[in-house]
Amino acid sequence: MLEIRNLDVRYGGIHAVQGVNISIRRGSIVTLVGANGAGKSSIIRSIAGLNKTVSGDILFTRNEGEAPMSLMGHKPEDMVRHGISLSPEGRRILPHLTVEENLRLGAYIRSDREGIREDLEKVYDLFPRLRERLWQKGGTLSGGEQQMLAVGRALMSRPTMVMLDEPSLGLAPLLVQEIFRIIRRINEIGMTVLLVEQNAYAALNVAHYAYILEVGRVVLEGPGQELLENPKVKEAYLGG
Repeated sequence: MLEIRNLDVRYGGIHAVQGVNISIRRGSIVTLVGANGAGKSSIIRSIAGLNKTVSGDILFTRNEGEAPMSLMGHKPEDMVRHGISLSPEGRRILPHLTVEENLRLGAYIRSDREGIREDLEKVYDLFPRLRERLWQKGGTLSGGEQQMLAVGRALMSRPTMVMLDEPSLGLAPLLVQEIFRIIRRINEIGMTVLLVEQNAYAALNVAHYAYILEVGRVVLEGPGQELLENPKVKEAYLGG
């Protein structure tokens, strides 16, 4: 579905991503694991069209049977139209808009009112707390509720692949469990998920396939459950 080939990202003199190759199969959950500065968010931002100093190639196939298209040079709004959405690190909800207004912003490229209404209901089914807070301002929600809102907003463009950047950041353990349960549900309804996450245990436990990054390079890859048992991964990311 998505193929990253020899991706390089630079910020001034910083070489943030160095020759990275990643493959994401349709219908899978793929996670990028690594410490701060490993290049995870730089990769996801490159896919979203938010990085300009990028070389290599990113190939995407929205529907089975179609020829892959290069995403290089496309604008962020183009990516949404191609079927890729992003729930960004830090949530980035609009605090003065209500829950429903924030969600409807996620559907800004769409004009099918009935379809939007149906997808709102699907989001409320995934996140019952959001239904309870329909007319509440986004800035008054708890951190966990704001994260649910950010993920729900990303689903409103009806993407074929959703990217989640640090969805568990700053959340209490019980809320982290709930977020990862929802990630599984999103995948079970047919959506491909690319997950960037510092919580290595939770990410590897949910992922079909994973890439371990260090200082802008992929140093290890494999099925999530297999990497959970890898001694190097255990020592570096899972506390021994």
